[in-house]
Amino acid sequence: MPSHAKSSLEAGLVALKQGNYQTAIAHLEPIASSQSNGTASLQAQVGLVMAYARTGEVSKAIAISQNLIESNNPQVQEWATRALEHLTKRKKRDQESKNVETGFVAFDNSTPDSPPVPPPETPTLEEKPKDQVTETKSDDTPSMVPLARLKATVASPLPPPTTAPLNGFMGSVTRTQAKLFGVIYWRQAQRARAWQPLRKPKLIPLRLLSAGTFIALFWVMREILKLALGFINQTLVKLPYLEPLQLLYRDPTRLLLIVLVILIGVSPWLLDLLLAKLYGQREFPKDVLNTHSREAVRVLQRCCQQRHWPIPKLRILPMAAPIILTYGSLPRNARIVVSQGLLEQLADDEIATIYATQLGHIAHWDFAVMSLLLLVTLPIHQLYQQVSQWGDKISAKIWRWPVTIVASLIYGVWSLLTGTGLWLSRLRLYYSDRVASEITGNPNALIRALLKIAIGIAADIQKQEQTSWQLESLNLLTPVSYQQSLALGTIASNLSFEAFLKWDTANPYRRWFTINSSHPLMGDRIERLCQIARHWHLDTELHFASEPSKVKRQSFLLQIAPWLGIPLGVLFAALVWLTWQLAFTLKFLNLKWIYEDWSFITGCLLIGFSIGTVMRINSFFPDIKPDTVQTDDYLPNLLSDPSALPIDSVSVRLVGKLLGRQGTSNSLAQDLILQSSAGLVKLHHISWLGQSVNHQDLIGRQIIVTGWFRRGATPWIDIQTLETQSGKTIHSPHPIWSTFLAVAAQAWGAYVFLTG
Repeated sequence: MPSHAKSSLEAGLVALKQGNYQTAIAHLEPIASSQSNGTASLQAQVGLVMAYARTGEVSKAIAISQNLIESNNPQVQEWATRALEHLTKRKKRDQESKNVETGFVAFDNSTPDSPPVPPPETPTLEEKPKDQVTETKSDDTPSMVPLARLKATVASPLPPPTTAPLNGFMGSVTRTQAKLFGVIYWRQAQRARAWQPLRKPKLIPLRLLSAGTFIALFWVMREILKLALGFINQTLVKLPYLEPLQLLYRDPTRLLLIVLVILIGVSPWLLDLLLAKLYGQREFPKDVLNTHSREAVRVLQRCCQQRHWPIPKLRILPMAAPIILTYGSLPRNARIVVSQGLLEQLADDEIATIYATQLGHIAHWDFAVMSLLLLVTLPIHQLYQQVSQWGDKISAKIWRWPVTIVASLIYGVWSLLTGTGLWLSRLRLYYSDRVASEITGNPNALIRALLKIAIGIAADIQKQEQTSWQLESLNLLTPVSYQQSLALGTIASNLSFEAFLKWDTANPYRRWFTINSSHPLMGDRIERLCQIARHWHLDTELHFASEPSKVKRQSFLLQIAPWLGIPLGVLFAALVWLTWQLAFTLKFLNLKWIYEDWSFITGCLLIGFSIGTVMRINSFFPDIKPDTVQTDDYLPNLLSDPSALPIDSVSVRLVGKLLGRQGTSNSLAQDLILQSSAGLVKLHHISWLGQSVNHQDLIGRQIIVTGWFRRGATPWIDIQTLETQSGKTIHSPHPIWSTFLAVAAQAWGAYVFLTG
């Protein structure tokens, strides 16, 4: 958008906020009539509807509303339809009685002398139950925000489904009104004007975990390297005329340790090159950041001056998804990388809090280990991407399979190396959130920023109809993961954030389900930020109920039955050992020669795991009956149940569009997402040999998913069938695979147990 159009739009919105409707009309009319400004034109038209309604020019407001109904944006269409309904009723009342003056409820800021008329299905204040009483912003928060805040509600050049461009105009409205008009309700809770420093956190767990992550990364890389070198030499031995290389038999421990230490030191410059070449990263002048967020620049300058740091080098990625990350080895060579989408979708104070979280990573030094992780995993992910693209170019099926297997192995190596940093990735975000709150005094803005980042990431996935390479490869260092953004970022139009996140705060077993998650539970993070806000006597952006949910212990024990079988296997092994020792001592039975190497313990562990898996199968995969299956309308209820566990298998039958990457890169079905009317849901699928239809053939098409819904840290559906409108069906044999796994573990365990 040209600068003059942007300034004119901002001036028009400011005039509208101040009640200068004629001035607002003069500024907004040229922009509204322009066809080249896209979102700005829609915003200007919405503003004109408000201004015309205020000045009594109802006919003009109706004409623009009719024009907005023809918009390609479904949220704008819905808003315009309801606005047109109210305007038509108002015009009819005006014609019937010239002496009665009424306001336009959707934008009403009227005085008590001209009470607003509530929208349909919205009770008046006297009729409202206690939980629907009108909630207003504080006095210092304007009811209509200018462009600087309006941009925070637009997640892309065309607004995502949960954030219409009129979001900033809604002002003081009820939650019910916000839901009716398809917008997200933000309380805009205040920041602290003066605040006491928080008690210093204990950094020992973070320090130990950082060291442990380095050790884990080193150990995994060493074992992978040993395996690869051994495989190469074994291959050379079996090939004629070739001899194994003696160099490959040497222990790589010392050399690998030296290489990793060197990589930490040079990681800033190597990552500069990688991100510039792979993702188009470029320098981001501080003056340009100042145009997006003056407070962010002040925060960087003040914090770095206090700690005697140079200001970190600023970088930007040309991505629509809102992300930010920090890398480097020392505070003096740290880099903070932000995406274009984050700057466009967050408000001034929210951008500042997100930058402050990155200063927290630098202050705690966890960014050095995470930089090493990124430096090691990014080339492997790029290799996986390249091999997948080669596989897609191969037309012969017989040659594509080897490439697919190689790509899957590379992806497995990438996942294994990334997994070494999961615990550190989760823990460090709690510390950085705390630092950001203390630096800015604005935990509420950080809450809004995290939620808007989730909304923006989900919008980007919906727009691209897949998880982008950038989101997947950089996920470990971002403030919000793309997995947790799927449901959270799309559910707001059907469910409040508090209701969705209640599982994260109230379920007593919730942390058991984050073991394989790269980020902590969003509700848990936000609840800690709310505690900081309450400590400073601030109202909170979200209000969580303090009642814990009740979950049966038997359900949780059944959920972890396969893993409970492992320690039970150890007890069984100990009992067997005592029995053998007693029998040997009494000269009743001599089996000590078989079991003196203690390998029978491994057999007991496998048998215990198998028994636990068998015990769980029936509850995990119950029969799906047509009369008990749940549809799309019931999905918000499933997501808002704080007592649910994955073992509470709910049979569902959902209709929507199948999203995900196509080709070799999705051969393991790791990127399958259902876009339903209620939001995005992760799908788990197991490919089965011999099926005429592949899951990748259905990507981008409307499908019917039948399966078992599970509520965990990331909600997902275990697929039973994928069905197209033309009748093509794909089966996903989850129960069969679980049974096969249990039988295989039982057989292997019995073999080890009997042979020693």
